[in-house]
Amino acid sequence: MKTISLIISVYKKVKELEILLTALKRQSCKDFDVIIADDGSGDIISDFVKEFRKTCDYEIIFLTQEDAGFRKNKILNEAVRTSVNEYLIFLDSDCIPHKDFVKAHFDNSEKNTVLVGRRIHLNEKLSDMLTPEFVLTDDFDRLYLRALKSSIGFRKSTYTAEEGIIIRNKLLRKLLNIRNYHIVGCNFSLSKELLLEINGFDENYVGAGIGEDSDIEYRLGLINAKFKSVRNLAVVFHMYHEKTKEDNTNYDYFHNNVKTKNNFYCENGIFKPYKFIQTD
Repeated sequence: MKTISLIISVYKKVKELEILLTALKRQSCKDFDVIIADDGSGDIISDFVKEFRKTCDYEIIFLTQEDAGFRKNKILNEAVRTSVNEYLIFLDSDCIPHKDFVKAHFDNSEKNTVLVGRRIHLNEKLSDMLTPEFVLTDDFDRLYLRALKSSIGFRKSTYTAEEGIIIRNKLLRKLLNIRNYHIVGCNFSLSKELLLEINGFDENYVGAGIGEDSDIEYRLGLINAKFKSVRNLAVVFHMYHEKTKEDNTNYDYFHNNVKTKNNFYCENGIFKPYKFIQTD
């Protein structure tokens, strides 16, 4: 049995998923399996995964659900339930990991601690460079240099390119004050035990934004979980796409419900409350 489950959320992004899964073949840490959490893409993803399994040296577990709108949190909870491993890393299908991504998360893991990373937002030109063949080469390791160059200027530029510079020296990280304690759903990790304490992801969020990161961060904070930055260690390259429109109802629910109740345990999470049905 492996130690780590890498949970990848996806919705219809076959091209990006193939590049990501190919990059995982090159990970320096091999102690992981992959759980693909598909939010109802249909045959387009399931058929691809069936074929890709034949080419890779790690286990892939494929989970899907009916396409009934944005229900990312629901399929993420199913992935957490399915995992038999003690440590969970979360990644989005359009975020391509550096070869030391899994190693960075696992080497820095601590009890009662959430590791939070960031991403390099590639522009369209650099995103088009990413292919399954390219991510298996040493040139992919140096992509951050191209990202830094393309971040100069304002028109169609890459941004947060500095996140691609890997800094391992602990003293230098301290001197540079490399910190970030806010979760982004595409690059964070924690123990399964810790996530189960708050009952996983709240399935009352049914649109993009808040539910897969800010809500989790807030409720983990209520149980005094620690947050540790793996910026400039666990590096991912985010492929270009038009900005996702976030759902205002999620903000309303988070501020008017979750924060008002101040409850770390969500009822509509991994474990559902038992409902007693009276019969005559």
